[in-house]
Amino acid sequence: MSDALLTVAPQRWALLALARLRSLWQRWFLWLLLAVLVSALLVTVVWLAGRHEVEQVQAALDRDTADAVSDLRSGFQRNAQSLRATQAPGADRALWPDIAASLLREHREWLRLEWRDAALRPLQAVNTPYRMRILDEATRGAEQSDVTLACAAARKLGAPAYSPSHYVPIAGGGGVEVMELCVPIDAGGYLVASYSLRDALIELVGPTLTRGQEVAFTEADGTRLVALGTSRRTGTRVFTSQQLIDLPGTALMLRVDGWRAAPDLFPNMLTALVTAISIALVSVLVLLARDTRRRLRAERDLADALAFRKAMEDSVITGLRARDLQGRITYVNPAFCEMVGFSPEELMAGNAETPAAPGAPSAPEAPYWPTELAHEYQQRQARRLAGGMPPREGFESVFMRKDGTRFPVLIFEAPLINAHKVQTGWMSAFIDVSEQRRIEELSRASQERLQASARLATVGEMASLLSHELTQPLAAIASYASGSLNLLGPHAKGDQGEVAMAVRRIAEQADRAGQVIRSVHDFVRRRDRTREPVAPQALIDAVLPLVRLQARKLGVIIEVVFEDKLPAAMCDRTLVEQVLLNLARNAMQAMDSPDNVGSRVLRLRVARAVAVGGTGQEDGRRWIEFSVADLGCGIGAEVAERLFTPFFTTRADGMGLGLSLCRTVVEQHGGALVFEPNKPRGTVFRFTLPAAG
Repeated sequence: MSDALLTVAPQRWALLALARLRSLWQRWFLWLLLAVLVSALLVTVVWLAGRHEVEQVQAALDRDTADAVSDLRSGFQRNAQSLRATQAPGADRALWPDIAASLLREHREWLRLEWRDAALRPLQAVNTPYRMRILDEATRGAEQSDVTLACAAARKLGAPAYSPSHYVPIAGGGGVEVMELCVPIDAGGYLVASYSLRDALIELVGPTLTRGQEVAFTEADGTRLVALGTSRRTGTRVFTSQQLIDLPGTALMLRVDGWRAAPDLFPNMLTALVTAISIALVSVLVLLARDTRRRLRAERDLADALAFRKAMEDSVITGLRARDLQGRITYVNPAFCEMVGFSPEELMAGNAETPAAPGAPSAPEAPYWPTELAHEYQQRQARRLAGGMPPREGFESVFMRKDGTRFPVLIFEAPLINAHKVQTGWMSAFIDVSEQRRIEELSRASQERLQASARLATVGEMASLLSHELTQPLAAIASYASGSLNLLGPHAKGDQGEVAMAVRRIAEQADRAGQVIRSVHDFVRRRDRTREPVAPQALIDAVLPLVRLQARKLGVIIEVVFEDKLPAAMCDRTLVEQVLLNLARNAMQAMDSPDNVGSRVLRLRVARAVAVGGTGQEDGRRWIEFSVADLGCGIGAEVAERLFTPFFTTRADGMGLGLSLCRTVVEQHGGALVFEPNKPRGTVFRFTLPAAG
């Protein structure tokens, strides 16, 4: 019995062990099967998600391609209509180049517009201004095959037609794919537009299509003509979509290649994991939802308030700046940055403190402080940081832009108080008043010109009054002089002869004074004066007696130089003599100065001159140049700028009208009055008069 039990027990234990092993294997199998099923489910979900994503990318690419094809067809149709519109009924052929140039500025995809007759011979042509000339005039004849094909198709269809694309090489390497558009016109002939296929892609296809994609024109057999967009990167998957663009006379394929980063598995697996974790955290999210909504609402309200305040600060044209109690800049608005030319980072970087006086707050320098005024600004800022209150009406100062230019500003400052009624710094507002100063300067200059005009009008009235009042006394003087000459007789001798000579001089000068008064009167009234040929030597001889009188008083030596065989000058003799007399007197007065210790020589010179017009060419007329040179102290730069300004004078007893009237007289004769430094010292005045004949 015991032996039997001993024989059966091992068998039972073996069966039990086998059952346990079978159960263990079943359990492991089930876990393995569950793991496989879960893995298969995850792989299937990932694969389906990836396939769905691929289909979405391909569908989106197909839609983009269809939209691009539609845009291209619409663009080509609009361009053909615009080209046909240049030949509206009654259009002037002479205006066609201007209309074509305007179209080329609007359509950068066109390289050239041509107007050809019925035999395809070019009549007029305009090239695009946006690139160098690519199409050679020599190859654009009636025998050009591409234009012939396009125009033959257009003639057959009675509508715009296109040619197959052809390659045009460019000097220096490379080339351009060109397609010809031929539009028949009612008056006979054709309008031809040369398309650059690459520019057509740029102008007629939306720019968003070329971001992350490659767009290309290809032929029907797949040959790529032009491509545009992002090239393929390593490790990316290619999505391709292509559609036919059926144009009259030819056909093009639009191919769009899109790239997508590989591998596709990682983002989908990450999405699955995030979804699983999200399901596990739903309970936590539910508990936090109310608090999150409350926080989001508060943050949104705060963001709106900050955005509104920021928009207000950015929209004002007044510069704003905030500083803390140590003088460091804590805030600037865009208007202030634009005003001084520094960025906020550059202004904040200038907050490094500089040494200050013991016991006083440190005052950092600002980059917009002018170098020559930095110490003054440093003291003013130190007073402000020490508690000194600025004036409520503001004060003016000068700031320096980043490029070094200075400009005036009006500054308003106030303490910066926080919500706890504690001062945390200073707030400043700045207004650029440079434009206001410029307007004030223009107003001042205009006022001065008005005053000068009023004074000139007064001088004109005075000249008219004097000419009227002095005419009769001068006539009486001339009459008395003539009577005295008659009393002395024609054969006066000895002392009587000298008296007769003096009386004769008195009569001549009285007559000359009358002529001067009449000339000034006519000059003021802008009347035409009678001009006559006058020998240059006669003009000089007429003023020499008066010049020598003053020269003897001032100790001035007079030198007169005439060039040989001078022609006569066509001029108003009296006015020109006054110009010479005025310039000579000015020259002698310039030498009559305590600072002038050298010799006093007045040099009068007459020579031929050649006048040059504004184009740099000789005007073909003959001119005579008169020059008056002195050895005085010269003319300074400040005086030279206002030398011919009416009522400007450097002499206490002068009116400032002499040189202004001299220049006006010379310019009325068609000449010019200029001055330049004399060597070794002094000044030379030159003016030109037209020669007679």
